[in-house]
Order: sequence, then C-alpha cells, then structure tokens
Amino acid sequence: MKQNNENTNAFLIHLSAFAGFMFPFGNIVAPLIAWQTLKDRSLYLDEQGKEAVNFNISYTLYVFIISIAFVPFAFGSIFRNFRNFNNIDINLNFDNLFGFIGLGSIAGIIYFIGIALVIIASLKVKDGENYKYPFTIKFVK
Repeated sequence: MKQNNENTNAFLIHLSAFAGFMFPFGNIVAPLIAWQTLKDRSLYLDEQGKEAVNFNISYTLYVFIISIAFVPFAFGSIFRNFRNFNNIDINLNFDNLFGFIGLGSIAGIIYFIGIALVIIASLKVKDGENYKYPFTIKFVK
C-alpha cells in the first residue's frame, strides 16, 4: 500500500504543472510546493519532484527564449512597408502576417509538446517508473 501511495503522490506532483492554466507561473510554483511538502517521505518522491520542477523551469525558459527570438520577425513582417511617421502603411496580407503565423505555430507546437510530456511523465510515475524528461536543465539538484 505504501508503494501505491508514493506513486499517486508522484503522479500528483507531475500533474500539478497544469496549475499554470490557472495562474501565472503555476506550472513552476505548484510542483515546487508539492515537491517541498513530499520530498522527505521517500527518495522516489524527492527525485520525481526535482525532475518535475526542473522540467517546468526549463520549459518556461525555452518558451520565453523562442518567443523573444520570434518577436522581431513578427513585427518586422507587419511593419515592412513603414516609411516614416507621416505615412504609416500597414498591409495585412499573408506575406506580412507570416511572422505572426510562424510565431503562433511554433508556440502552439511547443505548448502541446509540454502538455504531452507532463501527461506521459504522470502516467509513467503512476506505474512506478522513474521518469526523466528530455532536454531538461538541472536547476535543482
């Protein structure tokens, strides 16, 4: 029964990342709080809590960097025909909206990958496996 309780708690630590839908940075704060309250109960919960926190910090950092990298392209494609302050020509055809469409596509893909990874991790730890997220920076050791 104790093993089942550990698996359920690890499952909840990983799923707590969805708190980011309710408040800003909830995907980091909720797993951090869950991990801090449960880490002393077992080594398994400590490892999975660190993994969940590290992934969510890494994921947020990756999304931030990619968003910042695409902002100049998005605004550049809209204001391509900007001549001076007296003659503002904003043309919203497909060629000029390509930057925003690209930004939305990349952000959407990364968003769904993050959701899928959290679900996969939650299901794996529910079965008692020790899950490691890919491309995770180890901020908490």
